[in-house]
Amino acid sequence: MSKADPIERVVLVVDDREDDIVLTQEAFAQAKVPTQLFVVRDGAEAISYLEGSGKFANRAEFPIPDLMLLDINMPKVDGFEVLRWVRSNPELKSLRVVMLTTSDQMIDIDLAYELGVNSYVVKPIKFQSYVELIGFLLKFWFVSSRTPSPPGQVRSQNQ
Repeated sequence: MSKADPIERVVLVVDDREDDIVLTQEAFAQAKVPTQLFVVRDGAEAISYLEGSGKFANRAEFPIPDLMLLDINMPKVDGFEVLRWVRSNPELKSLRVVMLTTSDQMIDIDLAYELGVNSYVVKPIKFQSYVELIGFLLKFWFVSSRTPSPPGQVRSQNQ
């Protein structure tokens, strides 16, 4: 990020595998892009976080994310169902969702895009490649790309 834009962005990681979560946290630390990282471990918990219910009711403590990294295969509610729910929710229609998964199956890729994912990325096996990927994703979504107003915010015409 440039010195003119030191905004700390909020990222929600939705993944049930503890080793992938630890890897993601380390990759975020090494990426050096100001982010506030939140982790939930299944799709049902992701929906609770996004709707601000239960233990996630305090929006000051659990803000709406600017970006969600979403795994597909999880207990309770899978990533596709979370994506369907997000895209059917008018308050979250501009939430940037990246499917970050081990699946490279075309059926999964096609379905994710049909459901409105912003990007589909297969997790690399090597740690350094994963760190580089996370750095790229963060810089792409928070530095290079131009996107709609974050969920829950509406910009005036002058912004």
